[in-house]
Amino acid sequence: MPEFKSFPLPDTAEGLTEAEILSWHVEPGDAVTVNQIVVEIETAKAAVELPCPWAGVVTELHVRAGQTVDVGTPILTVDVDPDGAAPDKGSLNGSLSSSPSSSPNNGTAVPAPAAEEEEMKPLVGYGSKATSAKRRARKGPAVPAGPAAEAAQVTVAAAFERAPGPLPEGVEASVLPAPPGAAPSGLPGGHVPLAKPPVRKLAKDLGVDLRALAGSGAQGVITRDDVQQAAAGTARAPAAPAPAVGGERRVPIKGVRKATAAAMVSSAFTAPHVTEFLTVDVTPMMEFRERLKSSRRFRGVKLTPLAFCAKAVALAIARTPEVNAAWDEAAQEIVYKDYVHLGIAAATPRGLIVPKVRNAESLSLRELAEALEALTATARDGKTQPAEMVDGTFTITNVGVFGVDTGTPIINPGESAILAFGAIRDTPWVVDGEIEVRKVCQLALSFDHRLVDGQQGSEFLADVGALLADPAVAMTY
Repeated sequence: MPEFKSFPLPDTAEGLTEAEILSWHVEPGDAVTVNQIVVEIETAKAAVELPCPWAGVVTELHVRAGQTVDVGTPILTVDVDPDGAAPDKGSLNGSLSSSPSSSPNNGTAVPAPAAEEEEMKPLVGYGSKATSAKRRARKGPAVPAGPAAEAAQVTVAAAFERAPGPLPEGVEASVLPAPPGAAPSGLPGGHVPLAKPPVRKLAKDLGVDLRALAGSGAQGVITRDDVQQAAAGTARAPAAPAPAVGGERRVPIKGVRKATAAAMVSSAFTAPHVTEFLTVDVTPMMEFRERLKSSRRFRGVKLTPLAFCAKAVALAIARTPEVNAAWDEAAQEIVYKDYVHLGIAAATPRGLIVPKVRNAESLSLRELAEALEALTATARDGKTQPAEMVDGTFTITNVGVFGVDTGTPIINPGESAILAFGAIRDTPWVVDGEIEVRKVCQLALSFDHRLVDGQQGSEFLADVGALLADPAVAMTY
């Protein structure tokens, strides 16, 4: 007999309450093995690939790509005993669209059978906990069965469509001549709607004209289900084009952007910010950097000015530990940290994230340079994991890479200070009474005035500046 198990959306990071389904790597009828990646989700911190805890045959996908669901909501059902009476793949292809439980945005979790709940044992390292954070249920009308359900799905699918913007990963758009005898698509210029290469191949194999379909995926992407419905003669008609709205483009607030906004608002209106500025002649540092780059010890290492800044911060924190502390409002305590988990603000396609260099105070300049290079590459590829972005103690935001001189950064929640490292420019500078062209940059330190006084903030900023102006000063610390 078949044995069905539902896979709930796990809590991949402490405190996660919801996540968006970015893309499915399987479809109903596919055989899966233990630890096979089946879905990619986006949390408030990062994109995460989830493996399947069981081996078997996928029988149903409960949510669509682009849908946001709560932790604990079943997203996938697997028949772990397919040799009993496994349904064939053809009978399962329509399960995503026909099942009432899979209707997107209906606001309710898909219940799992009671007997099944006791057996669900997600893989070690993630899984919904009994004490998972709970959210207020989303409001949304229940979707009835039958013809009304199909009409409701059309309405909900339209809500998933996005205005023109960056294409989802793996999606292609191309311009092809219309096939002979094809009905006019109504799309200007003969553009084919967005679809991933495997979906485009499926449409070609089934003889389905993509121009006649309305995509149900994020940003109007055509999915395998859309193509299969069209082949079966049950495809939805393309939605009428929306009226012009004066060039506006609306994007839902979610994922990394939503988390960043909440954190910044909380910090700005909780911690009293003070920002101080310092302009530094870093010519000696840049000359020292060139000497190190040509040395055997640093051969093959990407030695950036940011690495020098990170080292200077780690050294200066030892002299002013208040900037590496945290204000515990609930316990009415100041928590001083003997370690430095250095956050580096990184701009990624998904938004601003702040991965950490753990125990930066114990790393040499070379080790810091290597850690920063690895951190940056991981963030650029969108592979930074949630665990790599928590428990920071101090943050550096390198605005100089954008050609910006400085700014007034907002402190990350749970920390007491953040340093903005500005662009290094050739600037007229007075040296021994004479004007010379020197390498100059600006620093801006924002600190929480509840636990960092003006004197402490000023001394820390002056120490960082002195170390960047003359790295030999480190010998005196």
